[in-house]
Amino acid sequence: MASALTVFPVSDIPEVMPGHNIASLIVSGLRGQGYLLKAHDVLVITQKIVSKSQNRFVRLANVIPSERAISIGREIAKDPRLVEVILSESTEIIAKKKGVIITRHLSGVIMANAGVDMSNLPGQEKDNPVVLMLPLNPDLAACQIRREILEKTGVDLGVIINDSAGRPWRNGVSSLAIGASGIPSLQNLIGTKDLFGRRLEVTQVALADLISNAASLVMGEGSEGIPVVLIRGLVWSQPSLPASSLQRPLEDDLFIHSIEQRDYVGHMS
Repeated sequence: MASALTVFPVSDIPEVMPGHNIASLIVSGLRGQGYLLKAHDVLVITQKIVSKSQNRFVRLANVIPSERAISIGREIAKDPRLVEVILSESTEIIAKKKGVIITRHLSGVIMANAGVDMSNLPGQEKDNPVVLMLPLNPDLAACQIRREILEKTGVDLGVIINDSAGRPWRNGVSSLAIGASGIPSLQNLIGTKDLFGRRLEVTQVALADLISNAASLVMGEGSEGIPVVLIRGLVWSQPSLPASSLQRPLEDDLFIHSIEQRDYVGHMS
């Protein structure tokens, strides 16, 4: 897939506000730093700036928690207003304990608190915090950004929207591709040969996640302020697949509860 990769931080991007055009900001930032796009480049974009551009903010003072949110909030010592926002973004509660809920997001991604986040947001008030939800339809958002960059630059490339998430049985966060366009997010290697000629029977490569993690080494998780990363050196021949192709079908998931035990969020069941 690559003999060598180069990872370029695109830091010349202003604070994103609702209504801002992400493609325009990225193209301007690339030009400001002297980066010229090439075919097979991949842009990895943190979900936070996409969510901000879509105005996915919620101020908790405006949220009226349901009885279920109040009950769960009491159980896990979490603001019931925040719980209500999490439930509104979820189809199913996978697990919960003090301080955290693991849910299946509306997009199908399983993550803590449905991706609802308070970090690195301007305008926070102690008694009236703001939270940010994941972008609407991340695969479609990635497709739109890719199309607009093609229109502005004439270069067809790959676009990934990523987010950080914890992993079962492992400490620490890593990066997930929650939206993608123009790349084979999941590469099927079944039927190809290994180093010694043995036929691969089950191997699939989560290419979009691997690219996301490479980008996150530059993006960081705190105050680094690198919202976009340009990755160069990848080569692929398989057709484009969205990030949703990375989600394992429920019938193949060995770790979910039985149908009878699953805790669906009421308004989505």
